[in-house]
Amino acid sequence: MVRQPLTAEQIAAGRRLGAALRAARGGRGLVEVAVAAGISPETLRKIEAGRLPAPAFGTVVCLSQALGVPLNDLADVWLADMPARQAS
Repeated sequence: MVRQPLTAEQIAAGRRLGAALRAARGGRGLVEVAVAAGISPETLRKIEAGRLPAPAFGTVVCLSQALGVPLNDLADVWLADMPARQAS
C-alpha cells in the first residue's frame, strides 16, 4: 500500500496538534509524558515540533489519556481550518 503524501493543510493540522499537545503538557517533562503515553521521548518531540504531522491514531489516544485532554478536543484542533474533503 502506497501512502499518499500529506497535503499542506494536513501538515498545518499536524503543527496545530503538536502545539496543542505541547501546551497541554505545560510544566510536565517531555520524558514523563512520553513514558506515560507509551511512546519514545523522540516521538513526542517530533510530534510537538510538527515534524511528525500525522501520528498514528493509537499514539494520539495514548497522549490524550496521558495529558488528560479529551480526544475530541484534539480532533477539533486537527480539524480546525481543514477542508471537509481532507479531514479523513
